[in-house]
Amino acid sequence: MHEPASILSVIAGDPSRLGAVYDGTGVNFAVFSENATKIELCLFSADGQRETARIALPDRTGAVWHGFVPGLKPGTLYGYRAHGAYDPDQGHRFNPMKLLADPYARAFHGRWADAKETLGYDADAAAQDTGPSHIDSAPFVPKSIVPEPDTPWSGTPAPRHAWSDTVFYEAHVKGLTQLHPDVPKELRGTYEALGCDAIIKHLKSLGVTALELLPVHAFLDDGFLVERGLTNYWGYNSLGFFALEPRYFGPNGADGFRQAVDRLHGAGIEVILDVVYNHTAEGDHRGPTLSFRGLDNAAYYNLEASHARFYVNDTGCGNTVAVNHPFVLRMVLDSLRYWVEVMGVDGFRFDLATTLGREPHGFDLHGGFFDAIRQDPVLSRCKLIAEPWDIGPGGYQLGGFPADWAEWNDRFRDTSRKFWRGEPHAAQELAGSFLGTASVFDHSGRKPFSSVNFIAAHDGFTLTDVTRYREKHNEANGESNADGHGHNLSDNCGVEGDTNDPKILARRAQRARNLLATVFLSQGTPMLLAGDELGRSQRGNNNTYCQDNETSWIDWAQSDTDLLAFTKRLIALRRDNPVLRQGQYLHGRLRANGVPDVAWSNFDGGPLNWRDPSLDGFCLQIRGVAQTPLSDVGTVLIVVNGGAGDTRVILPEPCADHCWERVLDTAEPTAPETAITGCKGQQILAHSLVVFTETRLAR
Repeated sequence: MHEPASILSVIAGDPSRLGAVYDGTGVNFAVFSENATKIELCLFSADGQRETARIALPDRTGAVWHGFVPGLKPGTLYGYRAHGAYDPDQGHRFNPMKLLADPYARAFHGRWADAKETLGYDADAAAQDTGPSHIDSAPFVPKSIVPEPDTPWSGTPAPRHAWSDTVFYEAHVKGLTQLHPDVPKELRGTYEALGCDAIIKHLKSLGVTALELLPVHAFLDDGFLVERGLTNYWGYNSLGFFALEPRYFGPNGADGFRQAVDRLHGAGIEVILDVVYNHTAEGDHRGPTLSFRGLDNAAYYNLEASHARFYVNDTGCGNTVAVNHPFVLRMVLDSLRYWVEVMGVDGFRFDLATTLGREPHGFDLHGGFFDAIRQDPVLSRCKLIAEPWDIGPGGYQLGGFPADWAEWNDRFRDTSRKFWRGEPHAAQELAGSFLGTASVFDHSGRKPFSSVNFIAAHDGFTLTDVTRYREKHNEANGESNADGHGHNLSDNCGVEGDTNDPKILARRAQRARNLLATVFLSQGTPMLLAGDELGRSQRGNNNTYCQDNETSWIDWAQSDTDLLAFTKRLIALRRDNPVLRQGQYLHGRLRANGVPDVAWSNFDGGPLNWRDPSLDGFCLQIRGVAQTPLSDVGTVLIVVNGGAGDTRVILPEPCADHCWERVLDTAEPTAPETAITGCKGQQILAHSLVVFTETRLAR
């Protein structure tokens, strides 16, 4: 039983700041709901087991319900109950028997349970969803915690690397650190581990400038996974947009995250968060009522126009957050600013970002979400990366985002995989990839950084598995291998999975080097999946979203040291040659000295036959973009031989007082850099990529 509300006094309070805010004398509570008829604040004992008070918020300003409770302090546990119509056909699912999390909660006490008691409808009815549940869900859900006042970020300032210098490293907090032998055992798998010397040393030695973390917002394990004894490892099932996921807490809790960001900043490494504002963990109409659904289902979610009982499912995850609603948009923006201004992060990768740009008429580059970020003095300075698709109508929007955004370029990934496994017509596509996929991105003042180039990401095969498996092997997920993408564009090089055949192993190793070289030698922003530089395999599983185990964790003890050394060499080559990371697109325009900024040729120095479907090689000579001064960035020649036979290439005439230097060969990865004098003919082995740079002759 809860104590009578009269024990506590409550006054109107302030509607201007949503969430629970302590001012030194008490706590102000403010929550959005435009369709509720009453909102009750529920307070709980310190262990979260007993409801000690239930107080109706006394005032409403517009769509914000609010009240101030004198004497309450940080650490108080609370939740909300929302009263209103239970009429799913009209989009309303109010049920005061369901305790609701504060959308602005900074932390939670306890964990969510996969229990029918959290369902807002009567699950035992003959026809489900026909009436409300009369079971109190409070014992089965975490309680929101009144936070200490937010402390603005005062750690090491953001490095703010230029886009042209940026190298992303996509990693999972636990997967990156759980098995590292030099991370203290008590810190492995935690936020603190990200700031350990061993992790920072690895990132710095690679040349990484930005650590992009899979979701760290508080999330739930899907019920069907719990039934299989699995968990939601990736974390794309958010419920708390202001709260850290506690399963990665170390000794210092949330402060451990800030400490890690501070240490990463001190090492010159930015921190990017993968964020999921497109859907929530409440799922479709059969899902639980945990927060947004109970507070105002019709406002927080997009519902089917013809039948509001059901949700628009542009995300494929059961529901779609109504980011086009002013108060929902406000929540998203407040969340983003919190992670920058309080937690110190430097940017965001937006999962299914097309969803965020949807207005009632469809995806809109000038919609409310983009306009709000563009005008925001904090967020407009962050690195913003889109996953430019969802599954809704017109959902594939590669190249369709604002000029100050970057986008994951899956076309680059697919083209690179197709070329190096020998598909026809792929050379023509690869040629465009090397120049930043200008056909897609070069418009509206966009820059080459717009294209985030990658071969592998968390979703799909690792780099090693692209060369080791032709088919996905997801049996461990418990879905009869039906889950995961079937279009992998991978190649096992002759044997599916493990082998001891030295020829196959050599072929796979060279294929991996070719794919990595394509990423780091192309215009755009390179992204490396954590562990790809070490030869990490997921044993053919291309959908490890539920594999919180050795399948997904980096096995540092089994690192491929040769591949690691090659990756470091590649990233250093990119860093040391600005011509490989230019700020303008290259289109073969003439420079002031009469030579083009980019030129293509065949191995004999003649023109290429772009119409040849069997074309499997080319030479690409890159100089500084035509708009830049001549005292600029040098010249790089990239020779690509995707054919099965060795060939010879005739090098173009270098500039006066210069010679060519052979600096990288994927077929001979440990070969030293070699200056070339005299004979211009250079051997290029089958299935390889070679880089030459122009070097001034010694005087």
